[in-house]
Amino acid sequence: MTAATGSSRELAHPAREEIRLEGVLHALSDPMRMRVVRELAAAEGELACSRIELPVTKSTSTHHYRVLRESGVIRQCYRGTAKLNGLRRDDLAALFPGLLDSVLGAAAGQDERLGA
Repeated sequence: MTAATGSSRELAHPAREEIRLEGVLHALSDPMRMRVVRELAAAEGELACSRIELPVTKSTSTHHYRVLRESGVIRQCYRGTAKLNGLRRDDLAALFPGLLDSVLGAAAGQDERLGA
């Protein structure tokens, strides 16, 4: 995993070649993390954590974002006091072609099937 450099405001992310399929699948297996990924996929760009409402405590929300970041699904960076999140769509597409779009499509289909 690439180390944070100098500032405590920089977060460690795995390099593309360090991203593992089982880590990505684990990150996507949780409904709250999937909600974050779907919101980021629908957004035009990066979103602050505060823009994505999760019905969990702040500490649990922080855990979900950390799992997504450490698995290589999202990239996080600080801008001022906001922590911005963006999907690592290019990295995931290069490593696992079609996976992210398939999972997002399956999630949408499940919502339709279950009337969510």
